[in-house]
Amino acid sequence: MTTIDARIADFYAEYDEASRLHATATGRLELQRTRELLGRHLPPPPARVLDVGGGPGTHARWLVEDGYEVLLVDPVPKHLAQARVHAPGCSAELGDARRLALPSRSFDAVLLLGPLYHLADRADRLRALAEARRVAVPGGVVAAAGISRYSLMQDYTVSAGLTPDLLAGEVAEVVRTGSYDGSRGFTVAHFHTAAELAREAAEAGLREVRLHGIEGPGWAYVVAAGRCGGQDVAQALVPDAVATARLADEQGVFTDASAHILAVGTS
Repeated sequence: MTTIDARIADFYAEYDEASRLHATATGRLELQRTRELLGRHLPPPPARVLDVGGGPGTHARWLVEDGYEVLLVDPVPKHLAQARVHAPGCSAELGDARRLALPSRSFDAVLLLGPLYHLADRADRLRALAEARRVAVPGGVVAAAGISRYSLMQDYTVSAGLTPDLLAGEVAEVVRTGSYDGSRGFTVAHFHTAAELAREAAEAGLREVRLHGIEGPGWAYVVAAGRCGGQDVAQALVPDAVATARLADEQGVFTDASAHILAVGTS
């Protein structure tokens, strides 16, 4: 049985997730870097990849094009319909990250690029990670993304206006606890620190966990450029943002300064 928080279901019934990683420079930065980072860790095609919470198939599409065999699982029927159109060659099924109706040891790699930040309870996040580990082959790759706990503070500063009330209220609450109530422009979510995401992955049984800042420390400058100068101006900054993200990743610094954090381990 697939059950998700009604607030999350209502949000995605209206929100255009299919265009999120294509419509803005920061979205394209996230997509480029996610693809680049996964390329370092995934086994070569035609490996079997499970894309849990894969939404409308944005990542499934390039995975299929690269020669992978992809099964996408998502709890939102609208996303499954979009994935079947946008990612031809990808299989898509209704499912819940916490209870995968799939056999153990059946995928060479498992992706959790969306579910963790929509699971507000830590126990649910651990279940989702443990399920990903269960369905991965021994030694298989499990990659899980979280939203940085400090991204809301950066985002509001450059795009939404960080007023004293916001700073003292919801922003401070997210920085302190990671919990977000979905009151402005998003839905109920949990925001991770890099250390917290690594701990959860290890507690779920993943080994050799490595952390990456997906967009790197320059992503907020790209947001600000888009706000002040438009998306063409913002896009011009993306190559440099990618370069600084790579350098920060190489040095193991500023992971928490990225908008999204990627934890990669083995089953």
